[in-house]
Amino acid sequence: MVRLGLAAVWLVSGGIKAADLDQTYVSVQAYQVLPKAAIEPVSVLLPWFEIALGVLLVVGVGTRAVAVLSALVLLVFMAGVTQAWVRGLAIDCGCFGGGGEIAPEDTSYGTELLRDTGFMALAAWLIVRPRSWLSLDGWLSREERPVGGGLQT
Repeated sequence: MVRLGLAAVWLVSGGIKAADLDQTYVSVQAYQVLPKAAIEPVSVLLPWFEIALGVLLVVGVGTRAVAVLSALVLLVFMAGVTQAWVRGLAIDCGCFGGGGEIAPEDTSYGTELLRDTGFMALAAWLIVRPRSWLSLDGWLSREERPVGGGLQT
C-alpha cells in the first residue's frame, strides 16, 4: 500500500503538471531560484520525471532506488518551499497544479511542508522495505531463493 500510495502522489502531481505545461512554467518561475534558461527545461521535464517515478513504483521495479530518488526530489521540493517562505515570497507551491504568485494571506507553507514530510515517510519506508509480493522486485527476489528455503543437495 505504501508503494502504491507514493506512486499515486507522483502520478497525480506529474499528470496535472503535464496537462498544463504553461502553468507549470509559471509555478517553477515563481520560486525565483533557477536561471531563466533553466526554467523551461525544468518545467517540461519535471512532470514526466514524476510520472516515471510513479510508473516504476506501480510496477514495483527498482523500488528502493526509486524511493531514494523520491526522497531526494521531495527534499528539493521542501527546500524550495522553505526558501520561498523564508524569503517572504507569496506563492502557491504548484505541487498539484496551479502555482505562481498568490495573496500573502493565502500561502500555506507549513501545511505543504507537513504534507511533504508525510510523503517523505512513505519514501523512507520503501527504502527500508522495498519488496512486496505484488511487485516485480518481489517476484524476482522469490526466484533467487532456493525452493523450500533450505540447503539444496
